[in-house]
Amino acid sequence: MNKSASKDKRRKLVDATMRRYGHSTYALIETLHTVQEVYGYLDDENLKYVSEALRVPLSKIYGVATFYHFFTLKPQGEHTAVLCTGTACYIKGVPAILSAIKKNFGVEDGDTTEDNMLSLLTARCIGSCGLSPAIVLDGEIAGQVTPEIVVDRIGRMIQNDT
Repeated sequence: MNKSASKDKRRKLVDATMRRYGHSTYALIETLHTVQEVYGYLDDENLKYVSEALRVPLSKIYGVATFYHFFTLKPQGEHTAVLCTGTACYIKGVPAILSAIKKNFGVEDGDTTEDNMLSLLTARCIGSCGLSPAIVLDGEIAGQVTPEIVVDRIGRMIQNDT
C-alpha cells in the first residue's frame, strides 16, 4: 500500500468495514459496497488491497464485482440514469426511451458521456412495475415516462451543473 493511500480517510472507512466483519471472507460484499460508496467505483488498486486484506483471490473479487449489477469498475458521471428493462417496463416502451437517451446524449448502456456528466445503466428490474416504464434519475424514481420526458429531465439535470 502506498503512503498516500494509508493517509486517505476513505481507506480508513474501508478498513473499518473489514474490521467490523473480523477480516473474514464474508466481509467481501460489504467491503466492496464501502469501496464503491467512498471512491465512486471499484478501481484496481482498491480491489488488490481488499484481496490482500481479506485473503481472497483477486479473481474471486473480480467475479463478485462483475456479477452484481450494483458494482461498477469504472468512474461514473456526475449524474446517473438507470433504466428498468424488466418485462413491464420493456413492454411499455423502454426500448424507445433507451434509444432516445443514446441519440440525444451520445452514451451507450453501461457507459459515461465523454464530458463525464451522465452515466447510463440498465437494471433487470427496479421493483416499480406499477410505474412502468420507470427510470431512476440520480436516485429518484420517475414513472410512466416517455422518451420526451426522460430526455427533457436528463437535459435539465445536466444543464443545472454547467
